[in-house]
Amino acid sequence: MLLTPWEAISMSKHELLILFAVALPLVGAVDVPSRSGGLLIVANKGDQTVGIIDPEAGREIATIKETGFTAHEVIASPDGRTVYAPIYGDSGVGSPGTDGQTIDVIDIPSRKIVRTIQLDKPTRPHCPKFGPDGRLYVSTELSQSVTVINPETNTVVDSLPTGQTESHMFAITSDGKRIYTSNVHVGTVSAIDVAGRKVIAVIQVSTHAQRIALAVDDRYVFTADQTEPRLAAIETSTNKVTNWIPLPGIAYGTAPTPDGRWLLVTLPELNSIGVVDLNAMKLVRQVAVGKYPQEIVVRPDGKVAFVSCLKDGKVAAVNLETWKTDKLIPAGKGVDGLAWAKAD
Repeated sequence: MLLTPWEAISMSKHELLILFAVALPLVGAVDVPSRSGGLLIVANKGDQTVGIIDPEAGREIATIKETGFTAHEVIASPDGRTVYAPIYGDSGVGSPGTDGQTIDVIDIPSRKIVRTIQLDKPTRPHCPKFGPDGRLYVSTELSQSVTVINPETNTVVDSLPTGQTESHMFAITSDGKRIYTSNVHVGTVSAIDVAGRKVIAVIQVSTHAQRIALAVDDRYVFTADQTEPRLAAIETSTNKVTNWIPLPGIAYGTAPTPDGRWLLVTLPELNSIGVVDLNAMKLVRQVAVGKYPQEIVVRPDGKVAFVSCLKDGKVAAVNLETWKTDKLIPAGKGVDGLAWAKAD
C-alpha cells in the first residue's frame, strides 16, 4: 500500500503504527527464515554441496558449492556460525579414487566459503567433531590418525595415531580424554588416550564395522557389525565388548538421545531406524523413514531426530514423543552427513 505525502501527514499516529505493524512482516520474509530452533547442515554428496535446512519451514534454504569432490560429513561450530566440511574424495572408504586433503570453512550467515584449510598431504579427511577443549578433530584415515585443528587460526596443531587402517568415524568422551575410532574393513575400534597421544586398546568387533557413538554417560561405545544384524556395545571401563544387541537388519549410523535413555540406529535396507532401550540393551521399536537412512542427529532438546535418507535425497524429521516421522524434508542428491547449528 503506497500513500501520498498528504495522506501520510493526514493519518493519525495510531493509524500509522497499525499500518507499519501490518506491513513490516512482509519485508524480507522470503529471505530471512526462522532460526528459533536452529538450522540443520547437510552434506549432499551427489551434488557436491553443503546444504542449509530450516527444519521449521521444512526446506533447504541455501546450498554452498564445495571446493572439491566431496564432503561426506559436516560439523557446526559451538556458536552456530561456522561449518567445517572435510573434502574426502570421490570414492567410498577402502575404494580407489581421489584422496582429499582440504577442509572447507563456511560462514553460515553469508553462505560463503571463507577459508580452505590445507592439510599436509592427501589423507581423505572425513569425520569432524569439536572436543570439549574447543578444538576441531578430524579423522584422516590414510595417515591412520585423527588430526587436531585450532579453529581460531584454522591450522593443524596435533595428530593422534589410531594404529589401524580406515579409521573413518570416531567419538570423543565428554571429558575429552579419550577418542574411539571405528576402523572399517579391519572391523576394530581403537581407544586413544588424547593427552598421551597413544592407542591404549584395539578392540576386535567383526571383519567389517561401521560408524560409532558413545552413550551420554560415556559408559558404552557402540559400533555396527556389517556382517551380521547386531550392534556391539563396548564397555569403556574395560575396552571390551560386553553386549551384542540383536537387530532386524544390518545397522549403520547411531546416535543417543540427550537423556541417555535411547540409542537410535539406522537400518538402511529396512528404510527405518531402530530404537534401542539402553537400560535393557535391546531393540524395542522401529520407525519408518525415507530410503536408505545413513546418519542421525538429535535436536538438542531431545524431541526430534533428523535422519539423512541417501537414496531419496531427503531428511526425515522423527518425532521422539510419538515415534513417528512427521515429515520428509527435501535435501540434495546423496544426502549423508548431518550437523546441528544452534540459533544465534
